[in-house]
Amino acid sequence: MLTSLHAAEALRAGAYAQDISPTKFPIPVNGSMKGAFAQGITDPMHARCVAIHDGTTEIILCVVDACMIPQDICDKAKEIAAKKTGVPANHMMISATHTHSAAALGPAFQSDPDMEYVATVPARIAEGLIKAHENLEPAEIAWGFGSDPSQVFNRRWRVKEQEQYENPFSITTDRAWMNPGAQNPKVSVPAGPVDPDVGILAVRSAADKRPIAVLANYSLHYVGGNPAISADYYAAFANEMAERLKATDARYQGKPAFVGIMSNGTSGDINNINFASPIRLKREPGEQIKIVARSVADAAMTAYDTMKWSPTTKLAAEETVLQLGVRKADAAGLAQAKQTLEATPKDKDGQWADRKAIYARETVKLADYPDKVPVKLQAYRIGDLSIATLPCETFVEIGLDLKKSTPFTRHFTVSLANGYNGYLPTPEQHKLGGYETWRARSAYLEVEASTKIAEKLKGMLAKLKGK
Repeated sequence: MLTSLHAAEALRAGAYAQDISPTKFPIPVNGSMKGAFAQGITDPMHARCVAIHDGTTEIILCVVDACMIPQDICDKAKEIAAKKTGVPANHMMISATHTHSAAALGPAFQSDPDMEYVATVPARIAEGLIKAHENLEPAEIAWGFGSDPSQVFNRRWRVKEQEQYENPFSITTDRAWMNPGAQNPKVSVPAGPVDPDVGILAVRSAADKRPIAVLANYSLHYVGGNPAISADYYAAFANEMAERLKATDARYQGKPAFVGIMSNGTSGDINNINFASPIRLKREPGEQIKIVARSVADAAMTAYDTMKWSPTTKLAAEETVLQLGVRKADAAGLAQAKQTLEATPKDKDGQWADRKAIYARETVKLADYPDKVPVKLQAYRIGDLSIATLPCETFVEIGLDLKKSTPFTRHFTVSLANGYNGYLPTPEQHKLGGYETWRARSAYLEVEASTKIAEKLKGMLAKLKGK
């Protein structure tokens, strides 16, 4: 029988990758302003889960191959898993990778999900959480950071003082331009920084050093280029790590399979395209995904090979919900939006192609939102590593600020976690305008939202440090 002291030091870990792919096609796909449909599967969608137990406290971290996950799906999955495992729901994280080629789980622009498929998803995610818990075994843990600046570029560029462009609200004063095109003469320099960090948290079997799971974090929006359904570079990275760690060796047969996981960092204004370059090479389907996955895996392995493993760690978790304001049109703006929709014809597919009409539709949809919405935040302590989570497409400046201010040795932030509340620009980036600030169901939180969220997360991290 373990003493209470030893029990608190007995680290266990388990992992599981649960397939949540749709089985009926065509199926709606998020990622564009027009609704699209997938006709089959290029590579499947998974809920990739890792459970960690320090002898007293257990946490389960899950990353789902999806563009975004509404909060109700996350809450339902956690409720099912909590009843089965005894792990509190507020010790579970469920985030989306942000692949733009997965079956839709929530509405975005003119893409609405297949609700019959969505109804099956909470139980399937929960199964992944439960099996990760059931796979707990004596383990060792380590974390580290690599760097890959070659795959991240700030996609927002500053518009030159003498230049302008018109946004969907007929405004020409935006000073930031998202994805302006290669060497656009109207823009000068990127409007923000990048974060090249590749953070990894790893667990391995204490008995045979078998890799159990690697949870990585990189601030890259997505890559694209695969036909839907596809888990994008996130799954390709997981496969790379399995191969490099020799996790499928014959000597491990009969043991739980290794689970590679890539979480989305603070990539709301970051993508994989260098608009300063005059040439963008043409790639075959999936080619760029593999290039990025290999590059990021190189950085991850650099960190992995130098990590110090420990049979113990200290786990703690904090969760809170902020009520934040929703940016809506005033009465005149709403009336104008309705008029625009009435005056603008749809395409043959029954959808609007005109951006002004698309955003007018968003204005009408947002009018039905409450004045304030819940925004769920979490913070985790894993020894000297801290992790923050938030349900937004988070601008990189916010993640860099949290890394500087954490009271722990190192930190990373997981975006698109435990719900979806759209883009999260800083107030300074709101002033510059641009796509990520344009009012829509994908960008609707109050201008000061990032300031309030960052302040709350810093307080949560400070509280964890004291535990």
